[in-house]
Amino acid sequence: MTKSFVFIGLSLILTMTACTDTARDGPSTRYPEPIASLVVPAGHPTAISQERTLTVFAAASLTGAFREIGMGFESTYPGVSVNFNFAGSQILRAQIEQGAVADVFASADHNNMDVLFPDELIVVDSYRDFTTNRLTVILPPGNPGNVQDLGDLAKANLKLVLADSSVPAGNYARQIFTKMSMDPVYGVDFMTKVLANIVSNETDVKQVVTKVELGEADAGIVYVSDSITARDHLTISIPENFNIVASYPIAILTTALEPDLAVAFVDYVISPTGQAVLSKWGFSPMID
Repeated sequence: MTKSFVFIGLSLILTMTACTDTARDGPSTRYPEPIASLVVPAGHPTAISQERTLTVFAAASLTGAFREIGMGFESTYPGVSVNFNFAGSQILRAQIEQGAVADVFASADHNNMDVLFPDELIVVDSYRDFTTNRLTVILPPGNPGNVQDLGDLAKANLKLVLADSSVPAGNYARQIFTKMSMDPVYGVDFMTKVLANIVSNETDVKQVVTKVELGEADAGIVYVSDSITARDHLTISIPENFNIVASYPIAILTTALEPDLAVAFVDYVISPTGQAVLSKWGFSPMID
């Protein structure tokens, strides 16, 4: 099915909604209101007439939170199953560009969402930021590298693992090092020394956590939300003046096979219930 056919079909059969405050400029495609069968009064879930599956592509750092949100969504809408594909945002974006069919995409950055606009793969009016995250340094049990502060990331022979620079978390980590190199406390060569200590660049942040947990690295930089789920780890906080506030956008794809379910899922994520789950997993509310 061609993209143009999908757009024509959506415009003919689905109700349009007004633009949201966080919608990005782009094609004038709008997203549908949930169908009547999905409008559920509080405390009274409505049964779906047939089994249906919603497919959600989500950044790896959302794994724990979205699995819990998915279970809550399924409980709210009996008959609906949520199928998740978790990976680095750059991998998910590439899969979508190559024709993978999904209903919703939740990215850990704007870059991997925004590049989908030219090919009209995103329903523009559904695009909104839904949570934020920050980064932290994670250390393995016992701290074999004797990392006591951020400056120790630059000491010789330290084994550091990061997400690749193409991964949002890896890009953010390198932005942090750039900021630190501008501070006389760390020196202009701080970033060069730190990058020289990298022993592995991972395709998503979950793999960074795994490498540190296994003792294959003396330190790694991950999201605060990932550090919460790590086992027997130590952390070093990154001060606000160096840290990055990562905004997470979510959007419905124009190729969605279940556009009404997609609308309902996005609404659930940004609802007080969805936001409470995200907070539990270490994410933060949107910053005005």
